Amino acid sequence: MSKSSRLKGFDKLREHIPALQTPFGILRTFFSPFLLAFLIYNFFAIEDSTWQLWLLDGEVVIGTLGFLILSLFFRLKKDMLARFGPRAFALAFTRIVLPALTIIFSIVARIGYIPGPLIPRFGWYPVLPALGWIMVAVGAALWIRAVTTFGVDYLTMLYVYYPKEGRVVDHAIYGVIRHPVYAAALWISFGLALVNGTWFGPVLALFLLLGMWGWLRLVEEKELIERFGASYAEYRKRVSAFWPRPRQIPAFFRFLFTGS
Repeated sequence: MSKSSRLKGFDKLREHIPALQTPFGILRTFFSPFLLAFLIYNFFAIEDSTWQLWLLDGEVVIGTLGFLILSLFFRLKKDMLARFGPRAFALAFTRIVLPALTIIFSIVARIGYIPGPLIPRFGWYPVLPALGWIMVAVGAALWIRAVTTFGVDYLTMLYVYYPKEGRVVDHAIYGVIRHPVYAAALWISFGLALVNGTWFGPVLALFLLLGMWGWLRLVEEKELIERFGASYAEYRKRVSAFWPRPRQIPAFFRFLFTGS
């Protein structure tokens, strides 16, 4: 079994992104995101030296830019397909999705080390970082479980550009939360905020939550409602986007541990 086939959905993904078919192509594809992440990290390092003036402002501006760029994946779909045909998804993925996700992931990581006013160190304070690490672990487990269960082709939204190749995913977890991968990012974000120990960590995590909520309402779920109509609108009312309701917590952790 080849290494690529061990990662569910990767073979289908690289059918539409030829660069992923060779090691050099993979390196070339992900070089720009790594460079962008490096530049963002250094921007935050510069920001830290003058945080009294503009800390949090830079994170909000950069994070908002990430969501706006990601929205182009949907908004430019028809134009990309008309202009580039079979190459549309590959170009949208490399030019839109990868830079946008790099920005958003940089904001998630930033939550863990952003400086700022300290949360008071009362006697109960050690509970917060311990709870934070638990949330990070749950988020990481949720992300890994989502990738192994649904496949990278599904999670990279290949079906948006190639709906005929999409597959219906009917899984119990979608009766608990609508968006497992986004939920994973939020679990990690709020966990890092508690580990961080400053007030700016939770503030930035809340901004990310609002950003994801706005992204879903204005972009991704808007298209889903257009595709599936009233049934998805009703589903959205019944099922939480990110956080399992109390009575659904057992089903949530069953998915984490067993994938069922």
